Amino acid sequence: MLDVSARLLRLLALLQSRRDWSGAALAERLGVSPRTVRRDVDKLRLLGYPVEAIGGVGGGYRLASGAALPPLLLDDDEAVAVAVSLRTAAALAVTGIEETSVRALAKVDQVLPARLRHRVNAFGAAVVTLPAYGPTVDPATLTAVAAAVRDRERLRFDYVSRDGSTSRRDVEPYRLIHSGRRWYLYGWDVEAADWRTFRADRLSPRTPAGPRFRPRPLPADDVAAHVALGMTSRQYRYQAVLTMYAPAGVVAGEVPPTLGVLEPIDEHTCTLRIGSDSLDQLAVWVATFGFEFAVREPAELRDRVDTLAARLGRAASR
Repeated sequence: MLDVSARLLRLLALLQSRRDWSGAALAERLGVSPRTVRRDVDKLRLLGYPVEAIGGVGGGYRLASGAALPPLLLDDDEAVAVAVSLRTAAALAVTGIEETSVRALAKVDQVLPARLRHRVNAFGAAVVTLPAYGPTVDPATLTAVAAAVRDRERLRFDYVSRDGSTSRRDVEPYRLIHSGRRWYLYGWDVEAADWRTFRADRLSPRTPAGPRFRPRPLPADDVAAHVALGMTSRQYRYQAVLTMYAPAGVVAGEVPPTLGVLEPIDEHTCTLRIGSDSLDQLAVWVATFGFEFAVREPAELRDRVDTLAARLGRAASR
């Protein structure tokens, strides 16, 4: 049988591993009586862990959210994942994330066993993270948006558009999307009565939040792909569809998701959807990707590609 300290740590790990536990199940896992489980739960509460009692046959327990963050028990892989995430946090385009992540990483490194510290340090020595240039988003904004998504509360905020104009928005928030360079809010704009995507670094939440809303069906099962298509194609004057004669995974190395959306056709070809306000720019882009391709639409792009090919041919023959 485990001693009391070891049993408390084991009990805490079990409570963190899933939402609800029956008293009988905990007793069986710990090899003790239900009465001992009750006493151990009381000890965890005295240590500051918010363990709630739940109803049901025989009763049960749940580790609830507390006013302060209690110590967490992580297995080896979880501890390494946390440390690696903190080391790469500088690329998240969040205001002040570098300093905050360094403080948190110092605390994690202090308690990591030597065998895990070696793995984390090997990663840190080999990897260089490029900083996120450009606008960053306040962590408080991300937290407010995420909470509104979770609680299904309408989000009221001031928004600065691309042209610098400001407006007040009332939105039902559904997803917080990270593109690797920027954060976006995707939701239903109440006034426009349509789905909209907002740059998180351009919005300032207002308080209090709006009323709760009943979720409506999303316009696509894959929201990330739907938003990516809107950002890379639909918002532009010209929307091109091309067949790329290379596997989607290979083309993805040249076409990031912020530039175009790829859809596999088979093992050797894929569809690329890409947009621009200039047909000449589109022709140059697709010609420099390094793959054979065919323009499916628009027809005007085929003419621009023919013109570009003739111009390059003349330049090469001079």
